[in-house]
Amino acid sequence: MKITRSSPRATVKVQTLRQSGTLNSRAGTIRDRLFLEESFFDPQDLTQVKYEMLRRVEKEEMPIATVAATFGFSRPAFYKARQDFTREGLVGLIPRRRGPKEGHKLTREIVSFAERARAQEPSLAMPELVQRIQKEFAVRVHRRTVERALVAAKKKRGKP
Repeated sequence: MKITRSSPRATVKVQTLRQSGTLNSRAGTIRDRLFLEESFFDPQDLTQVKYEMLRRVEKEEMPIATVAATFGFSRPAFYKARQDFTREGLVGLIPRRRGPKEGHKLTREIVSFAERARAQEPSLAMPELVQRIQKEFAVRVHRRTVERALVAAKKKRGKP
């Protein structure tokens, strides 16, 4: 069954690609013949686009600059994709969320320390608590980070 780009199945695919972070936001910049003419090749599928771009250079021995431009990428983006693919295979072509994945400064130990300090001194101001954390653990954190961590810890314990 052929899936056209306007069919309901294509719409579901676009939603799935968007949710997974693999929707190619530059699909309109692709000038490669196969992606323009063949329904199997989907310019909206970023992982497929990157793989085919790498394949063209490696197997068809096309020039990197030409291939990168044809697929809507810069040369540095091509080199990064190639490095990621070499290191991790297809998984390396799937985009990752940038930045820290979770709170990396406030460990459970620090949050427990902050909770104890607040329990012992309910009137303890947040700037003072932040200073105590910095002195005790040699970690600089923003007051909002501490506030959010305390709220999250409270929710985990099930208190309103």
